[in-house]
Amino acid sequence: MRKVRWGLLATGAIANSFAKGVLHSEYGELQAVASRQQSTADAFAHTYTIPKAYGTYEALLQDPNVDAVYISTPHPQHVQWIELAARAGKHILCEKPLTMNYEQALRAAACARTHDVLLMEAFMVRCHPLIDELRKLITEKALGHVRLIKATFSFHCDYDPSSRLLNKSLGGGGILDVGCYTTSLARLIAGLAIGQPFSDPLQVLGAAGLIETGVDGWAAATLKFPGNILAQVNCGCQLHQENGLYVYGSAGRLRIPNCWVPAIEGGAHSIFIEHNGLPEKEIIIQTNRWLYSLEVDAFARALHAGLRSVPEVPIEDTLGNVKTLELWLQQAGVSYAD
Repeated sequence: MRKVRWGLLATGAIANSFAKGVLHSEYGELQAVASRQQSTADAFAHTYTIPKAYGTYEALLQDPNVDAVYISTPHPQHVQWIELAARAGKHILCEKPLTMNYEQALRAAACARTHDVLLMEAFMVRCHPLIDELRKLITEKALGHVRLIKATFSFHCDYDPSSRLLNKSLGGGGILDVGCYTTSLARLIAGLAIGQPFSDPLQVLGAAGLIETGVDGWAAATLKFPGNILAQVNCGCQLHQENGLYVYGSAGRLRIPNCWVPAIEGGAHSIFIEHNGLPEKEIIIQTNRWLYSLEVDAFARALHAGLRSVPEVPIEDTLGNVKTLELWLQQAGVSYAD
């Protein structure tokens, strides 16, 4: 299978993680990188031995040797560059959240369809064998009937009002940055529990602690799904919490500590299962693959199969996740319109 030649739009911290993933992948190679400043693109290209460096994103999109682009600009710019990349005939992997709201997500998906390019939201954890095992356990009803899901992803960053994480104009706040992870897995599990690839909530009850910049520093939501399944999803960028996933069923429970970024450079991660009244058992998931390389190769497999949606993160699933986040933000009183 021919390797996918990647162009990177933006050179922030997550772009470094992705570049390392490409270098450790089976079916990807780094072809080009672009930044708003030529010197920044040159430095990034030197670090990762990338053949081409561009001082504008537009120039990279014109490179005929780039098959796919990885977009890691600030959230509000995602829809613009998805549409421009699609029109340039480039396949697209875009960092989460795909867009700022549901209307933009529909636009992005429609543009990708119109120009016949693959579009994937970059939830790297969904490509990890840890999630494969979770899928299996839920599908085989190892916990009986799922009743309640608890998912938390939260951290405390330094208070800098101009930073991407806290600046409203840059799409800051915990819900968009990490609440998307908790919502994504809750929707995945709720769907698998009723024999579907994912599920959209019937009801969203959300709240948030707003900080001086107008974004959510910490937030929580209760989601009600078909099948009488409930989920409690928590997140934050200004609050340390105990991160992880819990799933409670009629016959037991499972927990996965710190499941959101498992073993970046490969290694072991565990799922703990406790059936009612019995000692807890540990399932160890071992892989020598780098986390971001799994995402790169999942994208490549879908592309070479002629697909326009990646099975690990289907575009229909992404649209539902963006819609759920939008409802959570509305409930929490967070608006990016101004």
